[in-house]
Amino acid sequence: MVGPEAGNPAAAPMESAVKLGVRDLQISYGRETILDDVSFDIHEHEIFGIIGPANAGKTSFLKAVNRMDMFNPEMTVGGSITFNNVAVDKIRNVYGLRRRIGVVFPLPVGLPLSIYDNVALAPRLGGQKNRAELDIIVERCLTRAALWDEVKDRLNSLGSMLSGGQQQRLTIARALSQDPELLMLDEFSIAVDPVTTMRIEDVLKELRSEVTIILVTNLVQQARRLADRTAFFLEGGCVEVGLTEDLFTGEVKDQRTRDYVEGRFG
Repeated sequence: MVGPEAGNPAAAPMESAVKLGVRDLQISYGRETILDDVSFDIHEHEIFGIIGPANAGKTSFLKAVNRMDMFNPEMTVGGSITFNNVAVDKIRNVYGLRRRIGVVFPLPVGLPLSIYDNVALAPRLGGQKNRAELDIIVERCLTRAALWDEVKDRLNSLGSMLSGGQQQRLTIARALSQDPELLMLDEFSIAVDPVTTMRIEDVLKELRSEVTIILVTNLVQQARRLADRTAFFLEGGCVEVGLTEDLFTGEVKDQRTRDYVEGRFG
């Protein structure tokens, strides 16, 4: 286990407040344990990377944060996850929680709606009916997702007709339309080209001043470019958490971390 009590300097209190606290987290599907004894803090306005090979529990962690266990009766979550110091499993309004925690999945999920309506959907569901206000929200979110200049003249076109990279940025714009406090990205670049990946990375660097970001990625160099701190998941546990650059160039507590980031397995 790695946590504030484990003596890891990267886990020591930072100047910013704790946005997400994880203590003794355990995730199982039926009798199979996916994650066990995981503890760390994620602070406001940091990009927190999570790396590790396939089936290390990274996506399951995101599902537990966003209470997606409710959709899978086989999934059980133990331990504690707090969001703004409130246990997520005690929050009655789960949909309200998900409005504050946005998720971007590996493959873009374009709704069968226009570009405009994709972004305006969540504000409308939240009660916003004023067209002028919706216009402002749509333009702001598409701009923040580095997509506005490419689509501003065809907002009534189907979002599903955009390229894969544009659809992924539309997904980010849709997540931002809820003004989340925490944005979680799960392998966002798996289906987009390198140029679009770099554009989205630039977007994330800018967004970090507004939101806290959890970045799950199999691309260790992407974590190195973006993340302030990074957790390494392996075989159902969190091997260690550290300042990202330290995991690549400094002292690591577990040789498996160095072996992974240097490509010796994974």
